[in-house]
Amino acid sequence: WDEAAAGCDYMLHVASPLGIAEKTAWDLIKASDGKTTLATVNPALVLGPVMGKDFSDSLQVLERLLTGRVPGIPRLGFSIVDVRDVADLHIRAMTDPAAAGERFIAATSWAWMSDLADILRANLPAAAAAKVPTRKMPDIVMRLVGLMDRDLASAGDRLGKKADYTSAKAQKLLGWAPRPVKDTVMETANSLIAEGVA
Repeated sequence: WDEAAAGCDYMLHVASPLGIAEKTAWDLIKASDGKTTLATVNPALVLGPVMGKDFSDSLQVLERLLTGRVPGIPRLGFSIVDVRDVADLHIRAMTDPAAAGERFIAATSWAWMSDLADILRANLPAAAAAKVPTRKMPDIVMRLVGLMDRDLASAGDRLGKKADYTSAKAQKLLGWAPRPVKDTVMETANSLIAEGVA
């Protein structure tokens, strides 16, 4: 269990509840003396169509852009993955013997919030894209907004930083083929609009 094996920012991951749970799971497998196996799937920012008005907090990224709840576009970005592709990778990791003992990153590609806004404006009808911000938000403004918005407060340390993760191992070893980010973004946005959320 080290940063190279983790495939992510070791200190952030291992200190998180998910990191602690994953490390505990690997420790249990090690203690089982080979009686069972484990494969883990670590997803990036998970987006995808919603099935109702009660949805994951990760979708706030698009919801805030669609509703104009951010006064501008911050210098934030994410490795993104579609929830349907995460489910597919979990099934592959559970059923393919080649997955035993492996950690898989579920990520399609990196996109800045400005990229997401561009996708929305280019592919939604004008009325639906009307509130999507066009101006970039200076970092200092983002930090000030973070003082009043608890959900944005933790983002200040990530401004302008790119942490692009690769899913090459899942693609090569398990034949996993995630859909393009544009498709995920648009299907998520259209579902939010259909639910009346955006």
